[in-house]
Amino acid sequence: MMERRMEAALLALIVGHLVTALEVPLDLPQPPTITHQSPKDYIVDPRENIIIHCEAKGKPHPSFSWTRNGIHFDIDSYPNVVMRPHSGTLVVDISREKADHYEGEYQCTARNKHGTAISHNIVVRQSRSPLWSKEKIKPIIVQEGVSLVLPCRPPAGLPPPIIFWMDNNFQRLPQSSRVSQSLNGDLYFSNVLQEDSRNDYICYARFPHTQTIQQKQPITVRVLNQDPVDERKPTFLIPSGPSSSKMVLRGQVLEMECIAEGLPTPELSWTKVSGDLPAKRTSFLHYQKWLRIVNVSESDAGDYRCTARNRHGTVHHTIHVTVKAAPYWISGAPRNLVLAPGENGVLTCRASGTPKPLVMWAMNGIPIENSPKDVSRKVEDDTIIFTDVQTGSSAVYQCNVSNEYGYLLANAFVNVLSEPARVLTPANKVYQFIRNSRALIDCASFGSPIPKITWFKDSRSSTLDGEPYIFHDNGTLEIPIVQARNGGKYTCVARNTLGIYENHVYLEVKEPTRIVKQPEYKMVQRGRSVVFQCKVKHDPSLILNTMWLKDDEELPDDDRFIVGYDSLTITDVTESDAGMYTCITNTSLDHDSASAELTVVEKPDPPTDLELTDKKKKSVQLTWIPGDEHNSPIQKFLIQYEDSLHHRGHWHNLTEVPGTTTTTYLKLSPYVHYTFRVLAYNDVGFSRPSAPSRMYKTEPAAPDENPAGVKGFGTEHDNLVISWKPLTSLQSNGPGLQYRVMWRQKAVENQWTKVTVANTTKFVVSGTPTFVPYELKVQAVNDHGDGPEPAIAHGFSGEDLPAAAPENVQAVVLNSTLAEVHWDPVSHRLIRGHLKGYKVYYWRERSLHKHNPHHMEKLILTFSGNRSHGLLPGLHSFSLYSFNVRVYNGKGEGPPSPTQQFETPEGVPGIPTSLVVTNSNSDSLTLEWSPPHDRNGHITGYTLKYQPVNSSNELGPVEELALLANETSVTLPNLKYSTRYKFYLNAKTVRGAGPAISQEASTIMDKAVASRQVDIATQGWFIGLMCAIALLILILLIICFIQRNKGGKYPVKEKEDAHTDPEFQPMKEDDCTFGEYSDNEDHKPLKGSRTPSNGTVKRDDSDDSLVDYGEGGDGQFNEDGSFIGQYSGKSSSRDNAEGHESSEAPSPINAMNSLNSFV
Repeated sequence: MMERRMEAALLALIVGHLVTALEVPLDLPQPPTITHQSPKDYIVDPRENIIIHCEAKGKPHPSFSWTRNGIHFDIDSYPNVVMRPHSGTLVVDISREKADHYEGEYQCTARNKHGTAISHNIVVRQSRSPLWSKEKIKPIIVQEGVSLVLPCRPPAGLPPPIIFWMDNNFQRLPQSSRVSQSLNGDLYFSNVLQEDSRNDYICYARFPHTQTIQQKQPITVRVLNQDPVDERKPTFLIPSGPSSSKMVLRGQVLEMECIAEGLPTPELSWTKVSGDLPAKRTSFLHYQKWLRIVNVSESDAGDYRCTARNRHGTVHHTIHVTVKAAPYWISGAPRNLVLAPGENGVLTCRASGTPKPLVMWAMNGIPIENSPKDVSRKVEDDTIIFTDVQTGSSAVYQCNVSNEYGYLLANAFVNVLSEPARVLTPANKVYQFIRNSRALIDCASFGSPIPKITWFKDSRSSTLDGEPYIFHDNGTLEIPIVQARNGGKYTCVARNTLGIYENHVYLEVKEPTRIVKQPEYKMVQRGRSVVFQCKVKHDPSLILNTMWLKDDEELPDDDRFIVGYDSLTITDVTESDAGMYTCITNTSLDHDSASAELTVVEKPDPPTDLELTDKKKKSVQLTWIPGDEHNSPIQKFLIQYEDSLHHRGHWHNLTEVPGTTTTTYLKLSPYVHYTFRVLAYNDVGFSRPSAPSRMYKTEPAAPDENPAGVKGFGTEHDNLVISWKPLTSLQSNGPGLQYRVMWRQKAVENQWTKVTVANTTKFVVSGTPTFVPYELKVQAVNDHGDGPEPAIAHGFSGEDLPAAAPENVQAVVLNSTLAEVHWDPVSHRLIRGHLKGYKVYYWRERSLHKHNPHHMEKLILTFSGNRSHGLLPGLHSFSLYSFNVRVYNGKGEGPPSPTQQFETPEGVPGIPTSLVVTNSNSDSLTLEWSPPHDRNGHITGYTLKYQPVNSSNELGPVEELALLANETSVTLPNLKYSTRYKFYLNAKTVRGAGPAISQEASTIMDKAVASRQVDIATQGWFIGLMCAIALLILILLIICFIQRNKGGKYPVKEKEDAHTDPEFQPMKEDDCTFGEYSDNEDHKPLKGSRTPSNGTVKRDDSDDSLVDYGEGGDGQFNEDGSFIGQYSGKSSSRDNAEGHESSEAPSPINAMNSLNSFV
């Protein structure tokens, strides 16, 4: 609604730019113009002063006078009447005189020296709301089924009253297709019912002008039911006869009615005989009895037919409608003319009507034929033509167009002026429009002669012409679809023969306001919160205002409604919050809106008014009334029952029915005390249970079903256990429930053995043969009889261990690791139970190779079902296996078959146990190995492959050597010195070669090269230097030893990590000389090499330190740089840092031995 209002205002603004009549600036001479006047038919409230409006403008300002009923109205003669200053409006004070004294037809005249303007005739009448005449209304007594009309006949008021019927409690009387009100206010009954009897049928008349209500005396209606009236076809109560006619004026509302009586009540419908009903202007009211067409036009004339029908017949009535028309303007009222001396002009008074109206002209209020002659003026019917007008010819002309249904009166002046052009639009005005909208830039001007308008943009290099511009006669510049590039400075120039005037305005193009994230439909449960989003994009230079509406009205004044920057949050939602929420966002130029609906849902209310009807032995009808579904349709009803006889306080589900059902038949069981309740279910969940129904007790009866799940089995080899699922208390149908158990051996016995038991679910039959089939029956019985004949179930007596072993057991070897065992199945009779399958027990006796030990671990493979063979996978090659086969049933295994044996053939051998390098020389290596642990046959030889490996771990060419089976070592000559080799060794049998073991080793450096590297050690100066250093270290160690034996602890600096000393260098293990620190891979052990015999492993990277060469003692330096430490035994100080110092003092002899290792 808000959006429609804003669009209408915008349209009116645009149209106003284009059709505004010529306005003469008030600083220039001009004849009078009526600007405001009271309506032609002016009904006044007798309780308020009478104000008759008449406002006009002109230069000089006009004076005013009035006529009443065609005679001059002398205001000075009426002390209660005053005229407002500078106005022609009359104010009548009715405090001392009645308003009806001033009723009449008034006309206002406004004049100055340039002309006279007159208002239309204003008929002033006082509103009236007369009382109903006193009358005594007798009660109306009618027979049920007949038609009835209750007359209203309200008093004539001004304006006519609005009629409605109510009772003594001021409640409107209900109306329907059977009872309805007519246009004249009477109340019509198509047929009466006994329920229509009442004594307060009251007709009310509301007079809208005075807001008073008058009431008629109450009417009493009594409906008798003594002599029933027959059903009948419809007849019309109003209008009467087969046809009627109606006249309506163009632009008014056409209302027609047809009210029919009949039994049963007739249905009404409408058609237009000569065409279709205008869908957008047509509505049907009062249950199709009224037809209303608004804004009538000549096309609505014709015949309309109303039809009433019931099952006994149909009746028609035709209404002939004629459309007349009071005068109306065809192209608008005449417009003012401003002419310069010597110019020509035309006044046009073009109107239409039915019948055709008469046009009369007047000048300054005097009929034109009685006015002074003017050679420049020529009257031709509805047009006055002015030619070569001169100064002094200014006047106001009146055009009066009338027919029998009304008149039109219009004033239009002719103002003869000589005035240079001027622009009335304010200078430097800024126009703002939204991109892609229609832009209208004003250049309101005045001048006589009428100025010509030209437009320029930015610079005045050329006039604007053609697309995208449209130029209107009133000077307005239009851009149909304005873009950002159209913004800037615009200049309009007004020019006539007397002068030129220019004006500058500015156009700014703004971005549109758009809701980019609209609110969406929400369905939320009562008590929760909901958020509507409304994110807006707009021009940042415009101020944005956002508001929210609920159902086109302001939001409730409630703290639960929280309006955020771009959202609306509603907390603790209630059902009253449901509705349509609209986000309206606007700037000073445009707006956008979006709506979304909120539906508040909740679990349904519990059903009510449970009622039990149609009660039978095993069924009953349950009826209920659904509770409020709270905007979420009920999908189903759950019916529960309580058995207060057997399970008091426990509710059980009985059945479900669709949500559209409110009654259902329930199947019941005998001997139950039923109480029912109903729960409703929708998308939110189940309602609370309804209040319980009344208790319904069913009578006891014999059981109508027997136990289910009857089974027969044995727990011993000579018994039969019969079990079943017991009946529930609901299934028992009566007191004294027992079970009649029956059995017989299948195909052997004809008679059933029977026993009756209670309060149990099984019965044990003893002394039965082993594993024989039985037929079983279990029947329910109670104090009121036996259940139906039970169905026969089948079972077996108890099993025993199988009595025989499989025969003809043999094995077929498929390959060195797979064999297949075959046997003859055991006879079913000897299995003595349900066959479960066969088990093969097998074990490896020994390897067929003399060096391998015996293996006796037994393995079992199970083959389910009635099998006669099976595969034994995963066997060892070249081995002797033993096996036997046993059958098993539900009781256990039978005896084994005689043990059989089979041998597996040779296979490929396993990996050799070891491969080591025992002797390294500069050009040869000796390899030793051990045979595979799993020989899997007779070893026929070995294959040795080897290849060199360079420093980049790239492999060289492969050499291959075949070795005999009895060889366990080999020496490889002619190898390169100081070269790393990789070796691969595998064993072979007649079945092929097995997997290989690999090893790496290196030849040692050539002696000549080594001697060149240590020649420095043979130099005398080097030997002397080493001796001096050794002597100095010896002296220092002795001094340390003496100091410690004196009882004091030698102060030591904090331990320093040997790795951080840049002068410390590791020793080479081979020759006990100091070498350069290196991280080269050549110092790492070869893959697969053995560890030293003492179990220690040499460090293979740059972490080597002096500490690693001891038995775990920590190497430390003294404050003077000397080295101290223990070199014999493992030090416990590493594990016991402070509390357990070694009790052994450092030995100088040990120190010397350590020193000798350095030199």
